[in-house]
Amino acid sequence: MATLAERQAGSIRGVLSCWDRVVITGTIPEICHADAMAAHLRAQHIRLFDFTRWAEPLRDLIRDHAERLARENRLEIEFIRRRNFRKEERVKAIVAQRGRHPGLVHIFSAMEPCPSFRPWHDKATGKTFLKPTEAKCLHYYFYFLDEALGLCYLRVPTWAPFRLQFYFNGHNELARRLEQRGVGYTLVDNAFTALADFGKAQKLADTFRVDRLHKRLDRLAKIYCPAIHQFRSGYHWSLMQVEYATDLVFQRQDDLHPLYEALSRTAIHTVKPENVATFLGRKLHGNYEGELGNDFHTRIQGTRIKHHMGPVSIKMYDKLGVVLRIETTANDVSFFKHHRRVEHREGDWEMKDAPVKKSIYSLLVLRHLMGAANQRYLEFLSTLDDPTAGLKNLETISRPARQAERSYRGFNLFHGEDLDLFRAIVRGEFNISGFTNRRLRAVLANKTGPQISRLLKRLRLHGLTKRIGRTYKYYLTRLGRKVVAMALKLRELFIIPSLAHPAPA
Repeated sequence: MATLAERQAGSIRGVLSCWDRVVITGTIPEICHADAMAAHLRAQHIRLFDFTRWAEPLRDLIRDHAERLARENRLEIEFIRRRNFRKEERVKAIVAQRGRHPGLVHIFSAMEPCPSFRPWHDKATGKTFLKPTEAKCLHYYFYFLDEALGLCYLRVPTWAPFRLQFYFNGHNELARRLEQRGVGYTLVDNAFTALADFGKAQKLADTFRVDRLHKRLDRLAKIYCPAIHQFRSGYHWSLMQVEYATDLVFQRQDDLHPLYEALSRTAIHTVKPENVATFLGRKLHGNYEGELGNDFHTRIQGTRIKHHMGPVSIKMYDKLGVVLRIETTANDVSFFKHHRRVEHREGDWEMKDAPVKKSIYSLLVLRHLMGAANQRYLEFLSTLDDPTAGLKNLETISRPARQAERSYRGFNLFHGEDLDLFRAIVRGEFNISGFTNRRLRAVLANKTGPQISRLLKRLRLHGLTKRIGRTYKYYLTRLGRKVVAMALKLRELFIIPSLAHPAPA
């Protein structure tokens, strides 16, 4: 079976798969959980009940550093008071004004929840320890344009354990590398609507360097979070949310719109739970207790269909009217499994299927796993009926055709002389030996010879009939037979019976 991309080869510019949204969490191993924090304080000869006194100078250090960065870059820290404030829209407007040269773009601040600890003394055991809790502290969002990753942000809390959150978009990162290699492109709202060389772009996307990302993250942490200099371990970077997108880039909106409408409306009814599991490389067992289902959502930009299984989902939506995007999103990458080395506490190890680790170095294997999920979904879409050929044929039939500065109107399949004509040319004797002007005149008694000639010309220009050699005989083409048979069948079997009993006023 031809794939969707192969069937639409004449309408698409190309296909590209790459990372989209990637959110990374940075934790300091020395203080990332309660026991580690307690051990760190004891090593510093600090009482656990003095945890707050220990953390306050580091809080002030981060605040002073943020204010100094704002002054050096001639920025004002914008405090967010509204819950529905869209930082991305504000940053987009600033970038449009300042330009896309590398550097700090803007700084937001907001009071938001953060993990923390509280000292606790257990009278029964006589032990003092730290308990994990949730608090609120001031967070800074540093938005900047990185020379390698494009527009990013780093979220820095002012309270221990100083868990960072970093965001970048794989399309922006790929755009930077395309520029370095002189490959032309058009990037609109994290989607490539045009690429000079899709093959070269795909090779670049497939060679994403995680080691370089790791070094860049370490450098950014030192720039924006001065508290890190107090800890030898530095930051450990893990994956919080990743999105891998496969884009079919169409040449025109008119090519994608009818196809997407049909695929989305059909998929929401035909995709079953076991299909969702298969797309994501899993088998659905009877004891599965996670959430599983489909969701059809209407957005300002259009519609989106989403199939979800626990923390992972696969989505299809039209982007900018010319990009059909299939996107797998994982909020917990350990959902996926692959064959890897598993080490045991006893010191031995074995090779077996195990959950993907949350380390940023798992991006290498996730590209294959999530890319395969996108491909399986595209293969499923390829099995659905593609209405675009029928829609194009319908337009060919109904629109006027021109020849030598003269216009010949299209056909109305259900009314008037066009319907009489279809009834005539579908007669059995015409299927055997074709029909001529004279033979049609015998059937369409109210038409003259010149009128029949014009009807024959209209049929031929719209691709419904073809002349036999150098004769004056005509026969129905394959398209003509389909159109005439379907028009008469719809009229007799559906339209007339449906209108026979009109609803009461």
